[in-house]
Amino acid sequence: MATFFKRLVKAAPIALAHAPGSRSKSSFNSFRVPFGAVAAISGGISSLYYFSSPDLVYLDKTSEETSPKVALDPDKWLEFKLQDRAQVSPNSHLFRFSFDPTARFGLHIASCIITRAPLGQDAEGKMQYVIRPYTPISDPDSKGYFDLIIKVYPEGKMTQHLAKLKPGDVLEVKGPIEKLKYTPNMKKHIGMIAGGTGIAPMLQIIEAVLKNSEDNTQLSLLYANISPDDILLKQKLDMLEASHPNLKIFYTVDSPSKDWKGGSGYISKDMIVKGLPGPSDDTLILVCGPPGMMNHISGDKAKDRSQGELSGLLKEAGYTEQMVYKF
Repeated sequence: MATFFKRLVKAAPIALAHAPGSRSKSSFNSFRVPFGAVAAISGGISSLYYFSSPDLVYLDKTSEETSPKVALDPDKWLEFKLQDRAQVSPNSHLFRFSFDPTARFGLHIASCIITRAPLGQDAEGKMQYVIRPYTPISDPDSKGYFDLIIKVYPEGKMTQHLAKLKPGDVLEVKGPIEKLKYTPNMKKHIGMIAGGTGIAPMLQIIEAVLKNSEDNTQLSLLYANISPDDILLKQKLDMLEASHPNLKIFYTVDSPSKDWKGGSGYISKDMIVKGLPGPSDDTLILVCGPPGMMNHISGDKAKDRSQGELSGLLKEAGYTEQMVYKF
């Protein structure tokens, strides 16, 4: 286990997974679901087609001679083999899946993948599946692997399936599914509000900006969790902030420890005003977290998963729908 973590810490991009649009039984209380703590670990729709081979499946090589191979396919379910796994908290697990190291993963910034698992046959003998979206935060240029961190819920059909996977087992994946189409310097200042695993798409964008010397975007992140120990990726985020003056991060927790020096409580209007860029045509605010938090900050997406009406603290602070994107 220790060796596995040392390797992950040294690897440039590790990944976290987030299931955008997932629902909990409560409203604002859903914001209080604990997330496993991770030190320096950097890891969504459906179709009926899948491969049944137990071996790792790649795309057809029809265009191999004219363009690089791509591991992902938005139209086909492909199998990715579990290379390693590790429990990082009582209910969170890290999964590393492998693919052909001569291929590129094919992930866009910012986008998610879709996973599916068999549930069994229905009365007519047709196989039924559970399908869930997750957001990898592995660097799209990573060779031969992508990582996911999954919070395992006792009643979660997909997360329980993932929790039972062993090295050598495969996961069916399709994608990528584009969310926000990020381009360098698209805005002068991007503000981010994340809760728990909602850090996933934020880290995709943060790393894309920071590794591009020609991208001058200013980044501000408000990151909320239950306790200091629940802050995912804190060491990695702190290292990025320390080495890049265009990234500013503010943490807040519901249950601070005695030596905690960050914010306390839910994200407030005052935190938004002080920690994020003000309303402007050159500003974009990104929001990602549990439904309760989304309702509090920006309003959740519409039932058809479109952006929906802007409400909550961001509307109170003067932002418009054009200035806000909900993951």
